[in-house]
Amino acid sequence: MKNDTLPIATQIQNFLEADHRETRDRMRELLCTPQFQRDLEWPRAEHREQVLRWTKLIADEGFGALGFAKEHGGGGDMGAFLAAFETLAFHDLSLLIKFGVQFGLFGGSIHNLGTEKHHARYLDDAGHCRLLGCFAMTETGHGSNVAGLRTEAIYDPASDEFVINTPDRGAWKDYIGNAACDARLATVFSQLVVGGESHGVHALLVPIRDEAGNLLPGVHCEDNGLKEGLNGVDNGRLAFDAVRVPRENLLDRFASVSAEGKYESAIESKNRRFFTMLGTLVGGRVSIAASALSASKSALTIAIRYANRRRQFGPEEGPEILLLDYPSHRRRLLPRLARTYAMHFALAHLGQEFVKADTPERQREAELLAAALKPGVTWHGLDVIRAGREACGGQGYLAENRFADLHGDLDVFATFEGDNTVLYQLVAKERLKAFARAMGEGGAGAMAELISQRVQTWLSDQNPIARTNVSRFLDRDEQCKAFDFREEVMLSSCAQVFRKLKSELGAEEAVLRLQPRLLHYARAYMERVVHRQFSVAVEQAEATGQQDLATALGELLDLHFLSRLSEDRAWFLENHYLSPGASEGLEPEIDRLCRRLRPKALRLVDGFGIPDELLMAPIGLKEVPEDH
Repeated sequence: MKNDTLPIATQIQNFLEADHRETRDRMRELLCTPQFQRDLEWPRAEHREQVLRWTKLIADEGFGALGFAKEHGGGGDMGAFLAAFETLAFHDLSLLIKFGVQFGLFGGSIHNLGTEKHHARYLDDAGHCRLLGCFAMTETGHGSNVAGLRTEAIYDPASDEFVINTPDRGAWKDYIGNAACDARLATVFSQLVVGGESHGVHALLVPIRDEAGNLLPGVHCEDNGLKEGLNGVDNGRLAFDAVRVPRENLLDRFASVSAEGKYESAIESKNRRFFTMLGTLVGGRVSIAASALSASKSALTIAIRYANRRRQFGPEEGPEILLLDYPSHRRRLLPRLARTYAMHFALAHLGQEFVKADTPERQREAELLAAALKPGVTWHGLDVIRAGREACGGQGYLAENRFADLHGDLDVFATFEGDNTVLYQLVAKERLKAFARAMGEGGAGAMAELISQRVQTWLSDQNPIARTNVSRFLDRDEQCKAFDFREEVMLSSCAQVFRKLKSELGAEEAVLRLQPRLLHYARAYMERVVHRQFSVAVEQAEATGQQDLATALGELLDLHFLSRLSEDRAWFLENHYLSPGASEGLEPEIDRLCRRLRPKALRLVDGFGIPDELLMAPIGLKEVPEDH
């Protein structure tokens, strides 16, 4: 069957899942088998046991080791690993996190920070769940500030061992997945001390349990207990009292210690070495963002299908009106549907950039992109779940319909793998540094050229027709120009204010004073990236010749842009990019696009490809049970 004769939902799914479709289908097929059936009322201990069994079953099918090298029992395909992870998020998010901890964080740390001796000894067992592990980075007193971790690994040349110590309660490794029950080996991030000199944070492999599950001498563990969500994951706290490990347990891709106690690294700068190490772990942010988007897709599928069935009020004679036929209800759901599509294409781009990042420069670019998209996608997911719950009324409040489950599980996504606000600060600071370098290299001429470009852009938008006619914002080039303009103006404004504050207060205080501006800028950077990748995807859809697909995505693109423009209209008005007349025209145009998309809404969520067995929510199934 030709692509253009396929049902539109199938065309959409094929387009969304163009990469690694076979992996996605295999994962869906596995998760739909009876052995993966869920129970939302499992006690915590039973949920944990079931999640462990599921993780082992998935490992048996080869999914866990997809990202590891083939010579160590893996699939050698990080793109396929990301696709499997994204699809797994349609099931139980506790399973997703257990999977991510075991194969992405624990296994990934060995793969990315270790060398051949570590790969050969551990990766095959880790990838097939014969060796369960955990990733012990966060401490009770230090989360986002990884450089400030206080656990110590002190080299003892007499025994050729590192001695791992937790100095006080604030330095306990906290919230560590797999730690409370299952992990036997931990990747422990510690301050490496050699010959009395600290060389900053490094990772070491530290055994914490024997094969029978008993804690080893000097290792202390506490269960984190009941959480808001993800209670199928055994999070725990770890502390170490003079625990000794062999010197070869140092993951030494970037730095090594000789038997004589000589520290060596090809990266001379301590700061650059630290950020290079952390940069290899950016896959965690990529994966978390992708899984949060899957949760958004689940919530929207439930809410939109329910809104197309549930009737309320109407004429005295005649049927009640479907919820999705109310303009206010469409406005709740369809702009969020458009944004979910936009985020999908941005994350697909990020995944490709991450997999292709084979140089330090490309790795830094992928890290910056991940730092921008992870906050945007996870906050979007929480917003979608809240709006979807409210759109389903009391039915949305029932546990069986998944919104409580999704929100409880996803809530922590905003603060792990990098706190969202801290990540936005990182994005803004990096972009500000790049801007300063460009201006410094170009001198006064570069600044003059930038100002000239801004003036020309501003003048071109003072055309009387352009200022009052919102239809110009349905032009794809104009949409991209608007977000380009906002980002450029915000960045140059931040740079100018920072320069002034720095001369008065010093760099650290200047950054603190500038923080609200920097966060607003980072969001603008993220919005520009997301919309541009959505535009590229629409062009690709048009090139396929599938007119229905291209039209639907084009309308979603327009709705996404106008919704985001409306969200930040105050800035565009203040900066004279949007006239009052055009601003007044935004809401009617958004309503018009929602009306056009309303008949396509079901097919657009069907295109996410979520089987009923994974969606679970009775009100969101394609075939509703008779008792609902």
